[in-house]
Amino acid sequence: MYKQALIAGIILAALSVMLGAFGAHALKQILPPDQLLIFETGVRYQFYHSVALIITGILYASYPHKFVKLSATFFRLGIVFFSGSLYSMTVFKIPVGALTPVGGLFFIVGWLSMGWGVY
Repeated sequence: MYKQALIAGIILAALSVMLGAFGAHALKQILPPDQLLIFETGVRYQFYHSVALIITGILYASYPHKFVKLSATFFRLGIVFFSGSLYSMTVFKIPVGALTPVGGLFFIVGWLSMGWGVY
């Protein structure tokens, strides 16, 4: 098991639920529907990749390859860049949209790294 990935995944998943509730209740009153949809996309991808981190932590016990471990780093970076940029653009109005595709690239590389490590 890769405990660091498990802990990160659990914490980030819990944070996803909190952010989702915040968006559904508090931000719904403040943001226009198109901006709320962008925020919700950040929450959704954060949750997906939090689960991916948990899977990575468990998978490492059977496939202790450096690329499986490395995938956890890419998933965390993807959450920061992809979801973080969407949160920043919608809630704080900070124009960091150029970071969103970088985060998406980190997600892709994370999945490919996991696959390579299992292979």
